[in-house]
Parts: sequence; C-alpha cells; structure tokens
Amino acid sequence: MTFSPPDGFTPHTRKSPLTDPWEPLYARTLEDRVLIGLEVRAPHANSRGMLHGGLIAALVDNAMGLSCGQVLTAQGTPAGGLLTVSLNVDYLGMAKPGQWLVFDTHFVKPGKTLCFAEAGVTADGAPIARARASFKVLSA
Repeated sequence: MTFSPPDGFTPHTRKSPLTDPWEPLYARTLEDRVLIGLEVRAPHANSRGMLHGGLIAALVDNAMGLSCGQVLTAQGTPAGGLLTVSLNVDYLGMAKPGQWLVFDTHFVKPGKTLCFAEAGVTADGAPIARARASFKVLSA
C-alpha cells in the first residue's frame, strides 16, 4: 500500500542534508504559516520503537522558521534568512511508525530583528509536543 498525505499536503520542496534521511516530508503552505507533515517510519524511531525526540525538535524548528519567513514576506519585509536563537520543546506524548505527524505553527510575532513563534505537534491528531522559539531575522 502506498502512503498518500492528507488533502492540502504536497511534497516539501525545502531540502537539507539534515532532513534527507527523513524523506518524504510534506508541506502545506498557508498565508500565515507553513505546516510540515510526515508519516512516521521505522528509521524515525529510537531504540524503543517510538519517534525520536531529536526529529521532533528539528522539524518543529523548521516549521516555525518557515512560518516566520512566510509572515515576514506577507507583510512586505522578507528576511534574508532566519537563525534559531532559542528553542524549547515540551514532549507531551509519543508516536509510533504508521502515524501521521503534523508540525503546525499557531503563533508568530515578527519583528525587525527577531521573530517569535509557537507550535504544536500532533500524531494522528493527538498532541505529542509543543514548542516555542525565537529567530534572528537576517537582512534580505
């Protein structure tokens, strides 16, 4: 059986060496944020067969950074890049292979030099993590 992401998610085009082993990743771009989606597979798991927290931290960081960039561009002040200044992740639950993850940024406060974001991570709709981050806004 071939996996098909939920409606609105398409293959994520923002590639990096860090996320290459986790492919395929999916994204859904909205006016005020970018959601990242992933079907959990065995290579994403820790030694106990559960989703590794490091993957959660990296992808929620990506989702919040992309969302900051989306909001800055929408308000007419695109960034030349964003660097993570701080990242805090609270792990609330677990995920196992076969579950659908969504990394969804629900609060973004952009500024000239910093952008602040908050996000939630769900597995099949159940919360498994929440995160807060700040990003340095680089000049375009």
